[in-house]
This record gives sequence, structure tokens and C-alpha cells, in this order.
Amino acid sequence: MNFWRSFSATGLLIGTFFFAASLTPSLLPRNFLTQGVLSGVCFAAGYGIGVFGRWLAAYLELRGPSERALLLVKYAASVICAFIAGLFLWQASEWQNSIRGLMGLEPLDTANPVRIIVIAALTFLLVMAVARLFRLVLTFAAARLRRFVPRRLANVLGVAAAVLVFWLLIDGVLLRQALRMADSSFQTYDELIEPERERPEDPSKTGSAASLVAWQDLGRAGREFIASGPSAETIGAFWGEEAIEPLRVYVGINAADTPQARARLALEELIRIGGFERSVLVIVMPTGTGWIDPAAMDTLEYLHRGDVASVAIQYSYLTSWLSLLVEPEYGAEAARALFNAVYGHWTSLPADSRPRLYLHGLSLGTLNSELSSELYDVLGDPYHGALWSGPPFASRIWHYATNHRNPDTPAWLPRFRDSSAVRFTNQDNALDIPGAEWGPMRIVYLQYASDPVTFFDHHALYREPEWMAPPRGPDVSPHLRWYPVVTLLQIALDMALATTAPMGHGHVYAPEHYIDAWIEVTGVRGLSDGDVTRLKRLFLSEREG
Repeated sequence: MNFWRSFSATGLLIGTFFFAASLTPSLLPRNFLTQGVLSGVCFAAGYGIGVFGRWLAAYLELRGPSERALLLVKYAASVICAFIAGLFLWQASEWQNSIRGLMGLEPLDTANPVRIIVIAALTFLLVMAVARLFRLVLTFAAARLRRFVPRRLANVLGVAAAVLVFWLLIDGVLLRQALRMADSSFQTYDELIEPERERPEDPSKTGSAASLVAWQDLGRAGREFIASGPSAETIGAFWGEEAIEPLRVYVGINAADTPQARARLALEELIRIGGFERSVLVIVMPTGTGWIDPAAMDTLEYLHRGDVASVAIQYSYLTSWLSLLVEPEYGAEAARALFNAVYGHWTSLPADSRPRLYLHGLSLGTLNSELSSELYDVLGDPYHGALWSGPPFASRIWHYATNHRNPDTPAWLPRFRDSSAVRFTNQDNALDIPGAEWGPMRIVYLQYASDPVTFFDHHALYREPEWMAPPRGPDVSPHLRWYPVVTLLQIALDMALATTAPMGHGHVYAPEHYIDAWIEVTGVRGLSDGDVTRLKRLFLSEREG
């Protein structure tokens, strides 16, 4: 009987609504574990709102129902909530399959409702324990303050004190310690030299005996970038004509103490291997871990028969989504240092004999690549363009172009003004716009409608995001609906799981989609439709094989 008196019927109803809504699809498919955690957090959020509503009504001295009537309401609410939860759990597998089918995944036979309920209950209890602890701190602080100030003012100050204590605990201890541990573990992983990554003997390779950068100072991602990629022989064999060896420069975070020193070292290495003598030069900003997407660089090198040089420096070990949430401009200093070094040397060369200069970045690399220069700094001698993939929601240029898109275009595939400077594309090549002519600088955003890193929106807490309006993106479930609070939590979880999507969806970009984008950005000419199709099939076969 004490249980029935203590729990909130309003909290149960709102919590159940949130629990049920959490079972509906979002941008990415979920398994029973992630679904259970999400549902537990959503139920706790709804229950907390209900409890706050009950407290507010009592604080405002609003009369409630009698104790007997309230008990009947609680019994009725429990029955209704059990029915709603069961109904939505029964539908959960169908909703998940509506995403999985669009992404080419095998359908689920069951959503494992029992496991979801157990995991959700444990998650709810954990959240409630933290809430109880918060209440104890609040009560303790308020009781001490009542000796000196009026009761209600003490309550307000008690809330402020509890918030401050928890914020300092989370931000100053837990979060920073977690970031320190993550940074340390990623650094240890980054320093490992894989047995299959042998030091290159070719003097034109960064990390070789002739290089200005030691092989061990490239880091794991840098060694992968240098050691992988197509050779002149493989490129030439595909096209049936002579090709040249692509040039790649990478400077790891351990190679120098500051971003500026790493940028100078990268420039010197680029000059040493003859990078400015190629037709195409790309300044690449890696993801947070230092990784560079081979799907982007391999396709570019094939398209230009190896006549490409690329340069990158590392600025972090952390995963992009973690850096994005905690320090969204983490790496901007490195991006500016590298751009200033390379661009400064590039502008000193004769315009008729220097390479065409482009920028590239994926995920956090896109955000930092955007921040590497201001438009007014390059107007007198502009670089030629940029291909930015998976732009994070905080990306400045992307955000402006999307918000100021032509009104008849969707947020997930906008058109910006006359499309002479900025264009967007996805799985289906949308860059050939009738009547549109490129200006002197070509910027292309490659983005998927199912990418939560791009379409995370904190305003989803209280309003429907624009990208949810019809028509929907090609890989977004037609059953996706907006729910206050719940949708924000769903997309936040999606963002943490963004790279678990199958290639060509979510935050995992496929090489065949880079091909169309690079052709447009770098102005590749002389390719037939058959050539493009054959190149796409090559990368598809490598991926599937």
C-alpha cells in the first residue's frame, strides 16, 4: 500500500508515453541493449516531468483528488500504461525493420521485448538513484540555509547548490577523468605499430628513411594512411594507361609539440617529395582519432590517375562524436596552422604552374576544415574548392547554407541560391543541377539523410526538426515521428552509434558516392558514363569481397 501511495500516477503516464515513443524508429537501427537503455532513460525523463508537475501543483496549493480517488486513478493508470507499453513493444520489431530494410539489413524476427523491459527497468532504477542523491543534496543544503534566509528562498538556493555540486562533479571529475582515460587509451592504441605496417622504403613516402617524419611518429592512423591506398601500378592497370604514384604526407601528434610546428613539418615534407608539382593538392583534416577515410582519398587518386598530393596533420586521439559534444572546435587551431602553411607557400608559386588546391574533411574534420580559413582571407587568390563529407551539425558554412536554402528544397538535400558556390549530394548524385554554373570555387557537401552527426538538433527537445518534414530522405523510415524530449534522446544515442551503420548510410560514407562528388568538385573531364560505372563497381567489389 505504501508503494501505491508513493508513486506518481502522472509520472507513470508520462513516463509510459515516453517509453512507448522511444520504441519508434529514429535514424539508425537499434538492438535490444541500446533500445533498453534508451527506453529506460526516456521513462525516467517522463516520470521526472510528472513528479515535477505534481510538486508544482502542490506548491501552487492546487487541490487534488481525494486519497481514495487518487488510489483508483493509480490503479487505472497502471492498467492503461501496461496496455500501451505492450502494444508498442509488439510493434517495435516492425518499426526497426522499417529502417533495416532501407539500409539493406536482414529483418528482425523479434525485438526481444522481455530483454528490453529488464534493461529499461535497470536503467530507470539507476537514473532514479542519481535523482534521489540529487534530492538528498538539495534537502541538506536547503536545511542549512533556512537558518539564515526564508524557507522558500532557502529551497531555491538549495536547488542551485545541488545543481552546482553535480555539475562540478560531472564536469570537473567524472567527465574530465573519463576524457583523460579515453585520451590515454586512444594514445596507447595510436602508438601501436602493427606488424603488417612495414616502414616504406620508397623515399617519396612519409616515414621512410629519407622522410623528415619518423615512421613511429605518424601514429596508427597516419601509418594506415601512408601504407594503404592505390599504387601507380594498380591505377594504371585499371585505366589501361600509365599512372603516377600518389603522394601522401601525414604528421602525427607526437612528431612535434605544437600544431604550428606540425604544420611546418608537413609543409617541408610536402615540398621534399614534390607535392606542389602535382596537378591536384588536397589539404585534409582527419577525424578526431586522426583517421582519414580511404573511401575519399583512394577514389580521388584513381580519378586523377595518381596525379594527386595530399597532406594532413593529427590533432587528437578522441573519437569525433566525443570531441564534438565536449569541445566542438577541438582541432581548429591545427586546421588553421596547416592551411596557413600550405596556402602561404601555394600563393607564392606562379599561378599557371601550381596545383589546383582543395580542402577535404570528414565528420569533425569537416568542421575544422571549414574553420581553417575565412573567406575574406582567400578572396584575392581563392583555393579551388572543398569536398566536405558528414558535416557535423555545428559546421558553420553548412549550417548557414542549410538554414538559408531555397524554400522548395528539403533540409536533408538543400539547394543554396543559384548553386554556383555550394551544392549538396547524397547516395543519389544530386550535383548535376539544370541551368546551374559553377563559380571560381566549388564546395560540395556529401551527406546522408540518416546521418545523426549531421542532423542532430538540440531544438528537437521541444520542436520538430526541419529534416523530418516530408519528403523524407531515401534511407529514413516513413514511421519516424517527432516526440518532445524523446526524439532528442533518440538522436543523441544515434549520434554515439553513427559509425555502426552499414556503409552508405548513417555516418559511414561509401566510395561510390565520393566518386560523383570528386568529379564535380575537381572538374574531372573526359570520363564516360561507362568509366564512372566501372570505377564504382571496382570499389563495390573491393568492399563486398
